[in-house]
Amino acid sequence: MGATRMLRLRWTVPPAVLAIYSVGHWAQVNRQSQKAYFSSTAERETNSKSRASSAGGKDSSGSEDQDSIWFNIVQKFDEAKQTVGVKDWSDLGGSITNFITPDWARFLPATAQKLQRELSLAPGSLADEIWRESHDPELNPEILRDANVRVSEDLCEEEKAFRKKRQQHAVKALSSYLDIPEGDIHPDDVPVIAVCGSGGGLRALVAGTGSYLAAQESGLWDCVTYTAGVSGSCWLQTLYHSSITGRDFRKLVDHLKSRLGVHIAFPPAALNLLTTAPTNKYLLSGLVEKLKGDPGADFGLVDIYGLLLAARLMVPRGELGVFHEDLKLSNQKENILNGAHPLPIYTAVRHEIPVIEEEKIQAKHPKAEDVINEAKRESWFQWFEFTPYEFFCEELNAGIPTWALGRHFNEGRSHAFCATLSHYYKEIRPLVKGLAGFGGIDTLIQGKNQDLVRVHPIDPAAIPNYVLGMKDKLPDSCPETIFQSSHLRLMDAGMSNNLPIYPLLRPGRDVDVIVAFDASADIKQENWLSVVDGYARQRGIKGWPVGAGWPKQEEGLGDAEKALREPQNITDEKANQKLSDAQQSMNKSKDSGSTDLGYCNVWVGTTEERVSNDEPPPSKRLFHPESAQDHKDSEFHLMRPEAGIAVVYFPLIPNPSAPGLPPPSKTRPLAAAQAIQQAQSEAQESTKPSPSPNSINPDVDDFLSTWNFVYTPEQIDSVVGLAKANFAEGNDQVRHVVRAVYERKKSDRLRREEEEDRKRLEGFVPL
Repeated sequence: MGATRMLRLRWTVPPAVLAIYSVGHWAQVNRQSQKAYFSSTAERETNSKSRASSAGGKDSSGSEDQDSIWFNIVQKFDEAKQTVGVKDWSDLGGSITNFITPDWARFLPATAQKLQRELSLAPGSLADEIWRESHDPELNPEILRDANVRVSEDLCEEEKAFRKKRQQHAVKALSSYLDIPEGDIHPDDVPVIAVCGSGGGLRALVAGTGSYLAAQESGLWDCVTYTAGVSGSCWLQTLYHSSITGRDFRKLVDHLKSRLGVHIAFPPAALNLLTTAPTNKYLLSGLVEKLKGDPGADFGLVDIYGLLLAARLMVPRGELGVFHEDLKLSNQKENILNGAHPLPIYTAVRHEIPVIEEEKIQAKHPKAEDVINEAKRESWFQWFEFTPYEFFCEELNAGIPTWALGRHFNEGRSHAFCATLSHYYKEIRPLVKGLAGFGGIDTLIQGKNQDLVRVHPIDPAAIPNYVLGMKDKLPDSCPETIFQSSHLRLMDAGMSNNLPIYPLLRPGRDVDVIVAFDASADIKQENWLSVVDGYARQRGIKGWPVGAGWPKQEEGLGDAEKALREPQNITDEKANQKLSDAQQSMNKSKDSGSTDLGYCNVWVGTTEERVSNDEPPPSKRLFHPESAQDHKDSEFHLMRPEAGIAVVYFPLIPNPSAPGLPPPSKTRPLAAAQAIQQAQSEAQESTKPSPSPNSINPDVDDFLSTWNFVYTPEQIDSVVGLAKANFAEGNDQVRHVVRAVYERKKSDRLRREEEEDRKRLEGFVPL
């Protein structure tokens, strides 16, 4: 799953981005700079006072009570220290202690105590310093700004301005990429190209880096207007726009080599970063701001995961070189100010389950199987996007400035959040206990696995619901539940679609070419491109290539017959002849194995209006590798006036020409345990298919699992090499696609200009 959260949109360490998707979706929360928190919290404050009184805590004046989040954190730190038994180590005796416990475990009590002290909010503590600085308008100028909900299906003005600047930049890039004189290129003819990466943890991050590097080296990257990410590819975008890499994918590869050799949850490394300056303040700021700034938000595994990811990925090799501005998503607008880089789009989803949500609201008991089955049928995912400019949901037609993400809104206006320690918070999950021993994580997940329809194994991340009180201002299609929840609960967009295609189809973005790099697990079984078909139909999007993606294995001659007969008014004789030709073609394809997809696969949609209400036929796959005539025919399809969106799909599949892993070094003897483990591993690998000696296979190599969080430099080189080799296989096709779309747009413009000139001449009446 890609929970992330690494960008501090001014509220959190974007661990939320790293963690929700993996998008750091905490953002610049408005800290107490304006009015008091709106009246809807009055009841919560009353409950908080009541709890403090009954629990023997302190009152609402700002002092700590036993239900406060900080009180619970203190308790958890104490539990963490007891977990490793401060007194017990010495009682066991030196030799036994060394045998059964790692050296670092004996330092955990002191480390936990230090972290507890820094988060105590006592005067002079790190948390106290963070909270005071969060109110400083010189450090956070956005806190003085008011924010409103923008209700519109149009792009925000900042994105429109970006598109004009990026178009100017792309003219020069396209000139170099297609070898056309710059003066011959009209800005309106420049294709709007989008590149997107899939989810898939570190595999998606590393492979995506290789793919994007290859696109950059080919000249394509500078022609791109948008990038979009899910999960691991969101981490990729975050790192690309950080000071660590300086928008250089080669530096990004080097950074990954220096940081991915240690697991994100390895306690000594993680705790050292959280307790040592300057990284502790850099990493804990978002955590403190969220816990202190919004007592109504949940805090759980997503937050911990995001914090750990940020500690591993957002800290440079020289840890003194950390830069806090890297954790603020809205700061990325500085990188794209002059159109010098593509606009990044981060994604997350909200799971709407109408039946279940309604029962929760009405406080009724669930109705067993019928309720669960109905929930499965009726539930859907709402997509939310984060850009450096705006946090937006197309289904709601509403968005807010990214710098305001984390604020509370009511009736479309933001309100300052004046939280005090008297606000009660839900019981925090074992934070430090999880960091120290990680024993509670499995228990937590197992306890939620009984009904995955109703409860997600890992709680979504919560942010204040910015559309509260706006029911009459939003589309009637908006679900009732979204107006009744104080927080939006967002999760990895890969739960819905592991390729972030939907934001690229949003009206106004007018994307002409989508280059999709898919490093998903089981890419042949999960056809993420075909999932877009339903979305395009529902949204009335013209031009999407229906049927793109991996062919269905069970598709037979009957399906082909239906597809051939549907779109045409032809006689049975002609239809039978076409069917016979199709049968021969299918048999030939089966014999040659060409029904599978290759390294680079291209489809183009159509904007033609369909007369029939039947299912449209699948889009034709272009640039078929087995036909030398395909290039001319494919370019013809791309250049037709009614041609729609061109999709170029690069799946992460084995490539014999890619550099593989070097053979194991034999320069030094292995320890006995290592030798046994290696022998077992080699025995297992010998039974698995491999495309060629030493080459890697995402379906076979265990280190490419989504759940692996440790990569060696050699493994990184092999994955980057595979991605680059696959791109090289389709580099010419991509260039053909871009040129054909450019020529089509040019022809369309010239045709329009001729028509306008004709109308002007017809309307001119001489005296």
